[in-house]
Amino acid sequence: MQALRISLVQGATRWHDAAANRDYYGAFARALKGQSDLIVFPETFTSGFTNETLHQAETMQGESFAWLKSLAQEVGCVITGSMVMREGERCVNRLVWMRPDGSFELYDKRHLFRMAREHERYAGGDARLIVELNGWRILPQVCYDLRFPVWLRNRYDKAARRFDYDLAIFVANWPSPRREPWRTLLRARAIENLAYVVGVNRVGVDGNDLPYSGDSAALDFVGTPLIELGAQEQAVTVTLDPAALAVHRERFPAWMDADDFELKV
Repeated sequence: MQALRISLVQGATRWHDAAANRDYYGAFARALKGQSDLIVFPETFTSGFTNETLHQAETMQGESFAWLKSLAQEVGCVITGSMVMREGERCVNRLVWMRPDGSFELYDKRHLFRMAREHERYAGGDARLIVELNGWRILPQVCYDLRFPVWLRNRYDKAARRFDYDLAIFVANWPSPRREPWRTLLRARAIENLAYVVGVNRVGVDGNDLPYSGDSAALDFVGTPLIELGAQEQAVTVTLDPAALAVHRERFPAWMDADDFELKV
């Protein structure tokens, strides 16, 4: 594992305007060229968190996916974030992990926020995604997934002599009235899973008049903030140290006392 540079892009997503959001987030990414290994955009960064899937969903052959592929190549690093996507009659809140060589991975949000009727408009995913970057194993997740520790449990594979992941990333549209759960759960997930955690939320007010206070953060494996953002539009880069993580896991091997269980989806 090498030191990993991660850029948190905390933007004020334009409501239902994919073209404007491509210009907006593209400008953030281009300003980070040569400074980052991984750029993280918020959840549904091309539309805002919407239930208007009929008009807002794009396909994998659409403009936003092609734009993201081109942008990652131009900037020369991995870019991730989620978009509203359609496959036939099915819509998903899909995180795209786009590499600069044009290859990619996909994760469909598993836990759908029923309080906003997301479960009535979207289909949930059925598999976790683990990706690798610079020797790091990374678990990318979407917003409401943060509340479900069983789904996020970081197990140790004794045969492979490795953890499921070293870093969990959460992209979100997490409104201000629930900012304390957001901040608390990010810390809890880092502590219990002996891993770094990065959460990237949006700011501003969306088309449903919901306010967002940002609070994007990068936390170490004991929940200590490496960086915490306020409520401003901004992009900040933080470097994660693999040596510190390895030392902590050696000194505090809580995984050895973890309970075994089987997860059924």
